[in-house]
Amino acid sequence: MTRTKEKDHTAPRGARKKEEDTRESVPNGIRKKFRIFSVRSGMDMPFLFLILTLLVIGLVMLFSASYANAYYRHGSSYFFISRQAVFAVLGVTAMIFISYFDYHHLHKFAIPFLLLSFMMLALVLFMPRINGVHRWIDLGPLGQFQPSELAKFAVILVFSHLISLNFKRMDTFRYGVLPYILILGATVGLLVLEPHISATVIMVLLAGVMLFIGGVRLRWFGLAFGGAGAAVAYLVLFTQKFSYANDRIVAWLDPFSTASKAIMEDTWQTRQSLYAIGSGGLLGLGLGQSRQKYLYLPEPQNDFIFAIVCEELGFIGALIIIILFAMLVWRGITISLKAKDKFGMLLGIGLVVQVGLQVVLNIAVVTNTIPNTGISLPFFSYGGTSLVILLAEMGIVLSISRTSAIEKT
Repeated sequence: MTRTKEKDHTAPRGARKKEEDTRESVPNGIRKKFRIFSVRSGMDMPFLFLILTLLVIGLVMLFSASYANAYYRHGSSYFFISRQAVFAVLGVTAMIFISYFDYHHLHKFAIPFLLLSFMMLALVLFMPRINGVHRWIDLGPLGQFQPSELAKFAVILVFSHLISLNFKRMDTFRYGVLPYILILGATVGLLVLEPHISATVIMVLLAGVMLFIGGVRLRWFGLAFGGAGAAVAYLVLFTQKFSYANDRIVAWLDPFSTASKAIMEDTWQTRQSLYAIGSGGLLGLGLGQSRQKYLYLPEPQNDFIFAIVCEELGFIGALIIIILFAMLVWRGITISLKAKDKFGMLLGIGLVVQVGLQVVLNIAVVTNTIPNTGISLPFFSYGGTSLVILLAEMGIVLSISRTSAIEKT
C-alpha cells in the first residue's frame, strides 16, 4: 500500500514538471496565456533603493536650486518643488504598480506605442515655438510634455520586441538591419524637424547599443554610423536647419570669449555653470548656499541643476551622486542579463542604458565637455511628465527583476 501511494504521489509531480519544462521552452512573448500580473517573486530591493535614494536627493536639490527663480518668476518659492513632488508621488505609485505587471504583455503594445510616438512627434511640429523650436505639447495644469520622451521608450520597446523574435536571424540584412534602419530613420527624421539634437543623439546611441547586443554584425555599424555622420555634417554645415548648432560649437570651443556680444550671450549659461562648479571646491558651499542660482544661472532647475549640485555639495557630493547613478545602471544591467528571456534582457538594458546615457551627456554639457545640447538629468531636472515616464520605465525593470535569476536582497 505504501508503494502504491508513493507512486500515485510522484506521478502528478512528474507530470507537472514536464508541463513546466514545456512551458518554459515556449518564448514568453508569444504564449497564448499568461498572467497579467506577476507575483511569483519579490522585486529587486537594491534597485528600488537606488531609485528612491536618487529621487529623494533629486527633489531636495531641485528645491534648493529652484526656489529663488521660482519666487522671482512665479511669486512662490515652492512653485517648482510642489509640482515635482506631486508627480514624484504619481510616478512612484505607477512604478510600484507596473512592477507587478507581467512585462511580456508589452510585446502586444510595441507597434501601437511606436505609431503613437510618431503621431505625437508629428503633432508637436504644429505646436507654438518655444525658444525657437517645436519640442513641447502644452497639457494645461499638467505642464508641458516632450513627445521625444515617449519616442525613446517606443524605440526601446519595438527594438526589444523585434530582436527577441528574430534573434537567430540578426546577422542578415532583412531581419537584422533593414527594419531597424527604417524605424530609427523615421524617428530621427521627425526629431530633426523639431529640431532636437540631444534626443537624436540619445536615440542613435540607444539603437546602436541594442543592435550590438542583439547580434548585428559590426560591419553594418560602420556603414550606418558613417552615413549618419555624413548626414549630420551636411545638415550642420550646409543648411540653416541646425544653424544654432554652429553657434553652440563656437561657444563651446571658447566659452569665455569676448569677441562679440552674440557669443557672450550664447556662452552666458555655460560660464555661470563653470563658475558654480569651480566655487564648490571639494566640499561645497553647503546645501542651499549656492550663489549662482540667484538669477545668474538661467533655469537652474532644469538642464544645469548639476552645476548647483557641485556648488553646494562640492566634488565629494557630486561624486557620490555619480556613483549612485553608476550603481543604478550596473544593477539594472545585471538584472536584465539574468532575465528569463531575451525580450526582458533587451528591454531592461535599453531602459537603464537610456538613463546612463542621459546622465553622462548632461554632466558633459554642464562641465562644457561637449556643446550645450539641452539634456535633462534623470530624477533631478524639473519636469513632471518626464519624471512619471522615467519612474514607469524603472517599474518595468522591477517587473523584469521579479523573474530574474538574481539575489534580490
